[in-house]
Amino acid sequence: MEISLELVKDLRQRTGAGIVDCKTALQQAGGNIEAAIDYLRKKGLATAAKKAGRIATDGLVASYIHAGGKMGVLVEINCETDFVAKTEDFQSFVKNMAMHIAAANPQFIKREDVPQEVLDKEREIYRTQALESGKPAKVIDKIVEGKLERFYSEVCLLEQTYIKDSDLTVKEVLDGMIGKIGENIAIRRFARFQLGEGLSSRS
Repeated sequence: MEISLELVKDLRQRTGAGIVDCKTALQQAGGNIEAAIDYLRKKGLATAAKKAGRIATDGLVASYIHAGGKMGVLVEINCETDFVAKTEDFQSFVKNMAMHIAAANPQFIKREDVPQEVLDKEREIYRTQALESGKPAKVIDKIVEGKLERFYSEVCLLEQTYIKDSDLTVKEVLDGMIGKIGENIAIRRFARFQLGEGLSSRS
C-alpha cells in the first residue's frame, strides 16, 4: 500500500527510527501507526539481542544536578566506539538516563545485582504479610513471587517504568537505542546523592 510522507515523518518523530525503517514498519502494519511502533520496538529488541554480546568499552560519564544542588547523579554508560559516544543521540540518551535515575531512585541496575540476603528479607516480609492477612497456604508462594516482581520493577533500573514514556521500561528504551545506533550499549554503574541523606537528625 502507498504510505504518505506525513505518516512516515510522524512515526520517525515518535520513535527516532530511520525513514526507511519507518516506511517498512508502516507497510508491514497496513498504515496503522501504533502497530508500526510495535513492529519497530520488536525489531529493536531483536537487533539489541544480537549486539548484547559485543564488548562496550567506550562511552560517557555524565552528571545531572537537580533541586537547586540538593540532589545529583553520576552515571557511566558504555558503547563500542568513540564515534557513537560523540553523537547527539547517545549523549541525549545518557543525559535522560541520569535524569531518570534522579527521579526514580533505583538501587540496582538489573535484578541479578540484588544481593541474595536482600531477596531473602523481602520474601520473608511478603510471606509474613500474606500469612497474617489470612490468605490460603496454597497461594502464598504465588503472592510472594508476585510481590517480588513488583519489588524488582521498583528498585532495578532496567525494569523501572521510564519517566519520559510510561508505556516503556528503561530496558525497552535501552534496546531501542541499541537498535537505532547499531552498537551495544551498557549502563555500567551509577551513583545518586541526596543532600543530608543518611545523616542523623541529632545536632
